[in-house]
Amino acid sequence: MLKPMDMQEFWNERYNQKEMIYGAEPNEFFRQQLEQLSPGSMLLPAEGEGRNAVYAAQQGWQVQAFDYSAVGREKALQLAAQQQVRIDYQLTDAEHYKSAPAQFDAVALIYAHFPPALRQRLHGQVTQWLKPGGVLVLEAFHPRQLAYTSGGPKAEAMLYTAGMLQGDFMQLRIELLQEQEVRLNEGPYHKGAGYVTRLVARRPSTS
Repeated sequence: MLKPMDMQEFWNERYNQKEMIYGAEPNEFFRQQLEQLSPGSMLLPAEGEGRNAVYAAQQGWQVQAFDYSAVGREKALQLAAQQQVRIDYQLTDAEHYKSAPAQFDAVALIYAHFPPALRQRLHGQVTQWLKPGGVLVLEAFHPRQLAYTSGGPKAEAMLYTAGMLQGDFMQLRIELLQEQEVRLNEGPYHKGAGYVTRLVARRPSTS
């Protein structure tokens, strides 16, 4: 497994091309879930080139995003300018991003893959960052993705099962949890059949 600095260099190099490597359109599951929500404040960790952040802003959300790739952030801000929307995009990583509790109406983790210890820590923080009644939307590759050629981490420890996410988000009320094969069409790096885990969960409202 690559070290954090090596990973940062990897992503800067991958994003350093003219085309949007995962496309300019939002993730389809993310788009579908946003159709069911009223706009508010949203956080998008590990947002890369900004396709989901820009789409959410177009739908009226106040968007905060972060990633440790300076190249990804630059492309995201360019896309936002082209679409005439504003996103607050911080250059940081999941280990160092800070937010006060109960700040966001929604958090979306779209292919935000991390090593186990960091994943558990971030997912615990996500639970706290959601407002009461706030919604988490997650799509990530399942370990079965290792048998596919449509993208994703090559280390099984970086891939997510439904049981794993149930454990990580025990404090949330799960509304949807699926493991399934899908057809990806998200730029050249997410293309073809793939196997994903999807989660929608809500922080219980306080009485």
